[in-house]
Amino acid sequence: DPKADSTRLMLHSKAQTTVLHLAAERGAVEDIEIEEVMLTGFRNVRCVESGGPEPGVGCAGRGIITAINFLEENGAYQDLDFVSYDGIR
Repeated sequence: DPKADSTRLMLHSKAQTTVLHLAAERGAVEDIEIEEVMLTGFRNVRCVESGGPEPGVGCAGRGIITAINFLEENGAYQDLDFVSYDGIR
C-alpha cells in the first residue's frame, strides 16, 4: 500500500515507516532490521507496511516482492497463525 495506512488502526493511529522508505533512505533493504519495520499493535498483531512508489510512478509489485522477500529472509513469518495482505487492484 503506497499510502502505508493499512495498519494504522491496528497501531492505534500511529504512522508506520515502510520497508521501501527505509531501504531507500539506507541504500539497501539489507541495511534494515526487522524490528524497525515490524510493529506490534492491537491484541499483539504484528504489522508491516511495504510501501511503494507514488501512484502512477514505478511498479508497486516490485516493491511488494522486495518487502515479502525481506520478511521471509528475516523470519517474520515464524510463529504466526495468520497472514493478511492489503492489495491494490
